[in-house]
Amino acid sequence: MDFLASPEFWLALGQIIIIDILLGGDNAVVIALACRKLPPAQRTKGIIWGTAGAIVLRVILIAFAMTLLALPFLKFVGALLLVWIGIKLLAPDEEGHGDVQGSDKLLAAIKTIIVADLVMSVDNVIAIAGAAQNAGEHQFLLVVLGLLISIPIIVWGSQLVIKLMERFPFIITFGGMLLGWIAGGMLVTDPAFLNVNIVEWMPKWGSVDEKGLAVISDTMYWTSHIAGALLVLLAGKIIVARRAAAAPAEQQG
Repeated sequence: MDFLASPEFWLALGQIIIIDILLGGDNAVVIALACRKLPPAQRTKGIIWGTAGAIVLRVILIAFAMTLLALPFLKFVGALLLVWIGIKLLAPDEEGHGDVQGSDKLLAAIKTIIVADLVMSVDNVIAIAGAAQNAGEHQFLLVVLGLLISIPIIVWGSQLVIKLMERFPFIITFGGMLLGWIAGGMLVTDPAFLNVNIVEWMPKWGSVDEKGLAVISDTMYWTSHIAGALLVLLAGKIIVARRAAAAPAEQQG
């Protein structure tokens, strides 16, 4: 239980919870839409069982993701995906959830929740696996704890979170930058850039310890994380500004 006294453990857990809440907004909307036609007596059952099934599938996906991140260049690709997700968080596409089918049958609603969550969970899976990467042997425990803590918040507190985001836009900005921060760390700790026995022609700016964890300099650590956060922030701001500039032109046309 020594890991409970580790600041890295609690920092990673906090990151996972924030990621789940920020990226779980769409999932909460899907849950609400899928169960909206159920009788009130069955609505809670649909939410609980649908969410439970989604949690089990997500834990399995994340377990595979954390294993796959040990392969060369997958962290690199995952980091690029995280940057893209972070930018989309700051500059979201105008997409609705009108295609989510509501059902008056309990099992059909549960199936809709599980399938929709599975399709929409790629961003969560990559982000959570990245946040847990520095927790060593306790990665899976972190993932499970993060989900157990954040899922109730997503399901029953989604409206509150949405209102907070609307009132305090910096929360969304912070979330996007957090994904960029994690992406920067993922990129520089890819095995291809650390392990001298893997992809020997690639430059190595660190090493791997006996537990298989990345060892990089403090300068590389802070530079990569800060650069990732700033990249997401700047790209998101640029896209929003371009859309705002293009909107009047489209209206005139």
